[in-house]
Amino acid sequence: MRERVREEECLFREEQRFHQWWVYAVVLGTAGFAWYAFFHQLVLRRPLGSKPAPDWLVALTWILMGIGFPWLFLSSRLVVEVRGDGLHYRYHPFHRRWHRLGREEIAEVEARTYRPVMEYGGWGIRWGWRGGKAYNVSGNRGVQLVLRDGRKVLFGSRRPEELESALRKLL
Repeated sequence: MRERVREEECLFREEQRFHQWWVYAVVLGTAGFAWYAFFHQLVLRRPLGSKPAPDWLVALTWILMGIGFPWLFLSSRLVVEVRGDGLHYRYHPFHRRWHRLGREEIAEVEARTYRPVMEYGGWGIRWGWRGGKAYNVSGNRGVQLVLRDGRKVLFGSRRPEELESALRKLL
């Protein structure tokens, strides 16, 4: 059952998807090759290369890289909401349910510019080199939370100042 929240209960809502051209180039290139190999070897019955992979491996690669990989990127999205009881977030399709950081758990909030590759190794659900966790989809702006237990969590955002403001109102 989907969790529904009335519009007036939400102080802030943002939904982000991957939009970098190079991500789509990698996904489409990988998927395109998987489709080509599948069609060439399994449909046309012409082995691909001088030492072709077995048909079952070509079929498995096609399912994973030709269908699964594009589906993963097309369905991936980060949703962040600030509600009366805390910050709620969900990174589809990796989180099956909403996660919450209660207002009582949050000690500090700061909108900031960060370096996704240098600090967290890229985009997605990432663990930082110096501790901390990041949920990000694109860009280099976000809101850093320091929790009362000392943990740090960063949420990437296209509107970090609005997210920070909503969290400050909440606290």
